[in-house]
Amino acid sequence: MKPRYFNHSKIGLKPLGALALALVAGPLGGCDNHAAMPPARAAFVRTEIVQPRDRQSLITLTGEVQARFRADLSFRVSGRVLARYADVGTHVKAGEVLALLDPAEQEADVDAATAAVLAAESQLRVAKATFDRQKALIASGFTTRTAYDQAQEGLRTAEGALEAATAQLGTSKDALGYTALRAGADGVVTARNLETGQVVQAAQPVFSLAQDGERDAVFDVYESIFLSNADSRDVSLALVSDAGVTAGGQVREVSPAVDAKSSTIRVKVAIEDPPAAMTLGSPVAGTVKVKAERQIALPWRALMAADTRPAVWTVDPATRTASLKPVTVSGYEAGEVLIKAGLEPGERVVVDGGKLLSVGQSVTYEGDRS
Repeated sequence: MKPRYFNHSKIGLKPLGALALALVAGPLGGCDNHAAMPPARAAFVRTEIVQPRDRQSLITLTGEVQARFRADLSFRVSGRVLARYADVGTHVKAGEVLALLDPAEQEADVDAATAAVLAAESQLRVAKATFDRQKALIASGFTTRTAYDQAQEGLRTAEGALEAATAQLGTSKDALGYTALRAGADGVVTARNLETGQVVQAAQPVFSLAQDGERDAVFDVYESIFLSNADSRDVSLALVSDAGVTAGGQVREVSPAVDAKSSTIRVKVAIEDPPAAMTLGSPVAGTVKVKAERQIALPWRALMAADTRPAVWTVDPATRTASLKPVTVSGYEAGEVLIKAGLEPGERVVVDGGKLLSVGQSVTYEGDRS
């Protein structure tokens, strides 16, 4: 029996490719007509109602303990350093010798001034004897008035010369005394700029002395902080290395100029009864209270971004949909962000779960943060 071959064109059958396309297109067309997209699921978020509160913030900065009175010590004469007896950190008493210069030059000046005084005294004795003789002769009429006046003038000149020589001797002795550099008050040496054998000039600073007594805490404060209204001039101080060591202070001095390099203002706080542990150079933390203000505080996780601006998610209570609202931030604190503008009291803000939200998305929420 011979096999039969069918002519597809004659019996009206479609080619295999067209048939497959029709079979596939059938189910797809059915999906477009009968299946619907599932509704978007509402996101569960945690919210709170915006409630401004009176908040009193604190500003804490780090400074350094310094002496109220400091002085740069220098020799009043020039010379070569013969010896030094103090170093940085040495506690000295008032009048204690810190360093010595070679006194040879000053001793020679004293010897010369002493000789000048002896010569002036001898001239004064001769002038006085001459004047006494002329005085006796003019009383007897055996000398002229001119001779008498000359003797009197010679006496006055000799007296002046002796006074000048005596003054020069005193100056030379003072210069000899200046070869010993002494501490002007009790204190601690904080800097030294000389060594034995070094030649120093008069008025060249060689030691810095921090005097005992009053102590200041010195802070370099950014100018923007002064825009905050401090509650008072009281400052709470504590050692950075040991927060248990505390003291009170009062703002004593505020620099009238801004430092050109650091853009800061130097503020000095007088330490009241400083404890012994607050030694010179100790780092201290100073805390000042700022006047209470009504502010909106939200958790950090509530803060989002709209383009380059900070923003938060708010929920419309009527439609329960989310919208992104730009805000102005006034400051940041531990765990909270302070909102200056952009929110109104009574608005509902998303504080948790806002990372995956989109504008207009439906949300559900439960409870508020107290």
